[in-house]
Amino acid sequence: MPIVPLLIILFTVYQNPSKIEAAEYSLHTNDTLRYANPIFEPVLADPTVVQVGAEFYAYGTEDNWGGEGGYHLVPVIKSKDLINWELLGNSMDKKPEWKERGGIWAPDVTQVGEQFYMYYSFSTWGDPNPGVGLAIAEKPEGPFVDQGKVFDSKEIGVANSIDPFYIEQGGKKYLAWGSFHGLYMTELTADGKKPHGQKIQLAGNHLEAAYIYEKNGFYYLFGSAGTCCEGANSTYKVLVGRSENLEGPYFDQQGKSMLDADSGTLVVGPNASGNGYAGPGHNAEIITDSEGQDWLLYHGLAKQKPKLKNGTNRRTLLLDKISWKEEWPTIENFEPSITSQKAPVWK
Repeated sequence: MPIVPLLIILFTVYQNPSKIEAAEYSLHTNDTLRYANPIFEPVLADPTVVQVGAEFYAYGTEDNWGGEGGYHLVPVIKSKDLINWELLGNSMDKKPEWKERGGIWAPDVTQVGEQFYMYYSFSTWGDPNPGVGLAIAEKPEGPFVDQGKVFDSKEIGVANSIDPFYIEQGGKKYLAWGSFHGLYMTELTADGKKPHGQKIQLAGNHLEAAYIYEKNGFYYLFGSAGTCCEGANSTYKVLVGRSENLEGPYFDQQGKSMLDADSGTLVVGPNASGNGYAGPGHNAEIITDSEGQDWLLYHGLAKQKPKLKNGTNRRTLLLDKISWKEEWPTIENFEPSITSQKAPVWK
């Protein structure tokens, strides 16, 4: 690439990163791929990602993108490098019918054997009895066919039972979930379709969007605190605690129990800069590249362009490298990057 256009693009990225499309700022300098946030827009809220061979598929909450793409029922996008994404469409052909009304939020997709399991939330704002369902597909792009309700809030005994996360250990299936009424976990039946046994509380009422990652003998419990959906005033941030056991107890870096209201070690929060992002949170699965670097995908709202014209929160997809400091995960400066960064390496 000629040096003058490269400088122009880099200057534009630094001045206003929210204005640049992903394909425009995948820059090559000295054979090193670079990128700048956001990596996908206009919306991919509450993301989840699954790697299938050399390809990645990411999914997000049901949303109406208005004039920037229309309505999407659990959109699915595809990439080979985590930087350049192609919108494939909707991962579901139709909305599940086990609830009269509500949105399909915060999907969690995992490959289980040769199939792909999507646990999803079915809820309205302020819903007195939201729940979690399961849909299964033969291919990562779908279509995901609904298997029905796994549980609702009244059945499981936890208010606002949304934001599922699936994990396996020792040949058993588990589901973590919860939204500001405690983070919980339960074992599932062998087919993954119903809870089995007693639920365990992992964290307190200040968190939602549970995600558990195993590394170096610890289980790291990530959760999001604050508000997700108030445009430029969103206060979302990602906190973490860890345990030597999947079932807990979990503690933050200061030794506080994650059951305590003020617990959690900061991973990433809003940018201090007015050109940055508000409400970074609800992280997807951690992806490790060919050089052993770990990467976190999550959503955030550009402060200068936080909503679509139809009022939908413009929760774009963000990507940043995780640094492990004293065996604790963090994003540089504890905030989303807004300048050109070295991209993940794939061989």
